[in-house]
Amino acid sequence: MNDFSRQRISSALAPLMGMAALVGLWSIVSLTSTNNFPSPWETFLQAIEVFKDPFYSNGPNDQGVGWNVLSSLKRVAMGFGLAALIGIPMGFLIGRFKFLSNMFNPLISLLRPVSPLAWLPIGLLVFKGANPAAIWTIFICSIWPMIINTAVGVQRVPQDYMNVARVLNLSEWKIMRTILFPAVLPYMLTGVRLAVGTAWLVIVAAEMLTGGVGIGFWVWDEWNNLNVKNIIIAIFVIGIVGLILEYILIKIATAFTYEEVKS
Repeated sequence: MNDFSRQRISSALAPLMGMAALVGLWSIVSLTSTNNFPSPWETFLQAIEVFKDPFYSNGPNDQGVGWNVLSSLKRVAMGFGLAALIGIPMGFLIGRFKFLSNMFNPLISLLRPVSPLAWLPIGLLVFKGANPAAIWTIFICSIWPMIINTAVGVQRVPQDYMNVARVLNLSEWKIMRTILFPAVLPYMLTGVRLAVGTAWLVIVAAEMLTGGVGIGFWVWDEWNNLNVKNIIIAIFVIGIVGLILEYILIKIATAFTYEEVKS
């Protein structure tokens, strides 16, 4: 067996061993628990029932897991989209102009560490509704990675490029379009990837507090019903959706990241 074959076998076995360790630990916890903690097999059987009809609807408070995931993704898309529309241009401006950098950096340093859920009551007070408050919370927590990464990318553009632009007397718009944007794109996409991860984490917690349809609300509703098996299923669903979002954005970032080919 050559080294390449060993590497492929090792790459395939490692994740399987990790999953086996998780299932083994889970089984031990369920066997030793005094609170009837569900076993992996019981949870698997329940998952089959849950995914038999993921899009059923028996009213606003009784909907399948598919509708709950779609509702959460819709809120994430809206909050994240607004954050991108504002955060990316702000990042370009902050990175490009020293005055704006000095002006906004202290505010960003002050507001960025604030816990996401601390923004939720502000949204409820201002927007008078749970859905816009959740979108607002996603927006305010997603915007910082995009601003910071975009600004850092602009600041790391080689000064020689800017000197050439000055010699050619290029307009600010042309500098932005032909020099800054291609150079900053990898940094910007990294910020977008971090922001999507943050948004998906935040929406679950926000929905647990605000109610309505959504995967976070589904978790809280199942807890009120003491249905631990569905809570565990929801945890896996949240993780899988997060992995899919991460994978898509990594592929996009890879497609737009160019590495210098060495001769």
